Amino acid sequence: MNIDVILGLQWGDEGKGKIVDYLADRYDMVARFQGGPNAGHTLVFDDKKYVLHTIPSGIFRKNLVNLIGNGVVIDPITFEKELINLQNASVDYSNRLFLSQKAHLILPTHRLLDAANEAAKGKSKIGSTLRGIGPTYMDRTGRNSLRVGDIHKDDFIERYEKLKQKHIAILTSLPQVDFDLKGEEKKWMDSLKTLRGIPQVNSEYFVNRAIRNGQRILAEGAQGSMLDVDFGTYPYVTSSNTITAGVCIGLGVSPDKIGEVIGITKAYCTRVGGGPFPTELFDATGEKLRKEGHEFGATTGRPRRCGWIDLPQLKYTIMLNGVTQLVLTKIDVLNSFDEVEVATSYQINGETTEEVPYEITDELQPNYISHKGWNQSLEGIKIFNQLPDTAQKYISELEKELQVPITMISTGPDRKELISRTVI
Repeated sequence: MNIDVILGLQWGDEGKGKIVDYLADRYDMVARFQGGPNAGHTLVFDDKKYVLHTIPSGIFRKNLVNLIGNGVVIDPITFEKELINLQNASVDYSNRLFLSQKAHLILPTHRLLDAANEAAKGKSKIGSTLRGIGPTYMDRTGRNSLRVGDIHKDDFIERYEKLKQKHIAILTSLPQVDFDLKGEEKKWMDSLKTLRGIPQVNSEYFVNRAIRNGQRILAEGAQGSMLDVDFGTYPYVTSSNTITAGVCIGLGVSPDKIGEVIGITKAYCTRVGGGPFPTELFDATGEKLRKEGHEFGATTGRPRRCGWIDLPQLKYTIMLNGVTQLVLTKIDVLNSFDEVEVATSYQINGETTEEVPYEITDELQPNYISHKGWNQSLEGIKIFNQLPDTAQKYISELEKELQVPITMISTGPDRKELISRTVI
């Protein structure tokens, strides 16, 4: 069996958590392969809302194994809070949640460095979630980091202190920020007891053994493809590879093990934090998208920037990821719009292009085509042909332009509000 991949094709917040949860019962394992607590996957079912930051979205499906891979960075404090929330929701994760020994740890001083670095940038700040992700990945590549497996070593405290002192030395050259290091450090050390209680595995063997045994695995990405450290809107990106290639590094599998690649896109577009956003709307229409879509970050609570769907951007991430099928989410947010706009190309210095340029600047202007809206609720619709004609046309035109089948259409936040056109 191969590993199927599910990931976001925009700037994150595409609705991956709900789709993973919906598909999870078709798999034996869900595995996170990158990112950390800067990601927030929101799931709604039984009239309750759940937000996960580190734990895979398959955790709510009984008997399903969930793996946090080596490519993920772990904040023990956040991780413990997630586990407590699961316990409060009567979710039994024992013998179903596993953690890679090679996953790297976010220290309190990583979070402090994140905040201080962002403060130093002033108006040039990149919109970090201040969760310590960037500094942790920097230590990882700089070969200074601590990993989950290190918490069992006799000299763990010595290693911790050595890395902490390195961070403190760096902080002397950065602006001071309000951060209770002593208090956060105590919470961090206390949370290690919970971390030690989660089964830790050699995840690369764990995954490859499962493949050999014929188990079906779904790799769950965090954030979105346009935040990829190499191919996103650099430097306004995250610190990991959010595209399909990241699965191989973040789980320890070879490229030939990749099966279906399920790309998720909203029916419009959003972004949190700084960075270029070609189709962003600064008018009443953008505010209406934000209001109708409840567009506020699951992790930060920050209002999301909103705009129309961007086909050149989507074609770019479809190409990078090798997407084999698409999921269209939040189409219900467009229910009350008379016209729905779609960016089909860019105008740059008098020339038209469908390619995402090396650098997106103010000189880039999207070219739009307009689709007639449907002005009605989609509640209760389970079959594509029951959608309003104008909604069907909108989806069919997207499918034609993107040249990838749209196999699922989300019509609301609940796991049941979904139109499935083919069996994955």
